[in-house]
Amino acid sequence: MEKAIKKYWPVFLVPTLVSFLIGFIVPFILGVWLSFCDFTTVTDAQFTGIENYLRAFQDTIFQHAFWYTALFAIVSLLVINVIAFALALALTQKMRGTNLFRTVFFMPNLIGGIVLGYIWQLIFNGILAQYSQAINLNEWYGFAGLVILVSWQQIGYMMIVYIAGLQSIPTDVLEAAEVDGAGPWERLKSVIIPMMMPSITICTFLSITNGFKLFDQNLSLTAGEPSKLSELLALNIYNTFYGRTGWEGVGQAKAVIFCLVVVAIGLIQLRVTRSKEVQQ
Repeated sequence: MEKAIKKYWPVFLVPTLVSFLIGFIVPFILGVWLSFCDFTTVTDAQFTGIENYLRAFQDTIFQHAFWYTALFAIVSLLVINVIAFALALALTQKMRGTNLFRTVFFMPNLIGGIVLGYIWQLIFNGILAQYSQAINLNEWYGFAGLVILVSWQQIGYMMIVYIAGLQSIPTDVLEAAEVDGAGPWERLKSVIIPMMMPSITICTFLSITNGFKLFDQNLSLTAGEPSKLSELLALNIYNTFYGRTGWEGVGQAKAVIFCLVVVAIGLIQLRVTRSKEVQQ
């Protein structure tokens, strides 16, 4: 087997590596280069230095989208993970129908974001109609709607991850804590949560990055209305690139800034949560 692997590894590695280079590395490098250029297409790019980045940071709409997205990511992170963890605790107890409940809670994750956005837009507008309001007439209605939509979609997925983490905790550890007189809250705080840190690390990372990268739900639910006040970063970049003539380079600069911010936040979060993980 080892001889076969040494002989044929290029057959398996090279196609994947070439696809990765063509589909990710080359476009990424080209995108970074274009962020320093004024262009309409990739063939007429003219180098302009950091002008696009200066225009991006001076764009008040981009500034608003940045803090609006950061707030959304924090709120959705807390809502999704607290509810998902609570559901995981409930569905790992000895009760009938747990598999059915797990399936039902996970199902919204299988629906596409665009479809979810339009479905929830109808629901919210139906509720707000009695107050002569609509989801896209107030940025905070849009904010609350996005939090509810994303939470409904992602809680089931995070719940599955937490359930896997709970089931991996050795039962003898929990039994020892119970014998030592630890109550439910003490077991949760001192035993379960510390031993669940790998699952918490995964769910926190996914929640934060998904919160910052959210696009299709934002597009279909509010489309950034009113006056782009409910516009998240990904939608702002899209509208800058395709909706503002002569701003293609600025849109590309925003995309690079966006990438660096998400990578930095993700790495910091991984470092913080992994430092709290304990060996089982």
